[in-house]
Amino acid sequence: MKWSKDKLPLLLIWVLVALGCRTETKKEVVSRVETLPYYDDPSFTPKWLPQSSDSIFGLHKVAPFKLVNQLGDTVTQKTFDNKIYVTDFFFTSCPGICPKMTSHMALVQEAFKNDDSVLLLSHSVTPEYDSVPILKNYADTKGVIPNKWHLVTGERKEIYGLGRYAYFVEENLGVPKGEDDFLHTENFILVDKNRHIRGIYNGLNKTAIVQLIADIKTLQEEG
Repeated sequence: MKWSKDKLPLLLIWVLVALGCRTETKKEVVSRVETLPYYDDPSFTPKWLPQSSDSIFGLHKVAPFKLVNQLGDTVTQKTFDNKIYVTDFFFTSCPGICPKMTSHMALVQEAFKNDDSVLLLSHSVTPEYDSVPILKNYADTKGVIPNKWHLVTGERKEIYGLGRYAYFVEENLGVPKGEDDFLHTENFILVDKNRHIRGIYNGLNKTAIVQLIADIKTLQEEG
């Protein structure tokens, strides 16, 4: 095909636009920092520590736990030995924020579906209702990959204790909570291979999820 001189500028514009689109699709979000901070208390004040620092050993760690997943298998802290994981709190009958949180957690699953070093953990905050069969049905409808993404139930006291005192997911700082107070939060928590908290993200915000995925990759570089 021959192009007349008056059409050459249009061809040039088209080529530049095409190149620009290719560049845009290749852009990848990276962490805002070279290493991620540690979080040691409910205020989520970042602590920047080098990997060689002895202070890391004294930081808050997620407490041991024993729960049951959608397959009826026992899930403990040992399930996540030497794994990076993302955790949240939901319930299957939730009509509000949970469906969006689940769809966003599915994005994290997709990003690391072939990477055994990254797992997902979602706790039911209505464990008296969310039995193993109900969790299994929910998992099947949401495309949850077994043994990649654990949906867990168990004793209400243990799950709520994990949410409030292990992961610090609630933002009501200084407000005492009892066992009967409902635990409902959109926060996703990033936990490293040593059960230290390394990030908190708004599970309803897709931009935050993109950043979470980038931060997981940064965490993997720690070895």
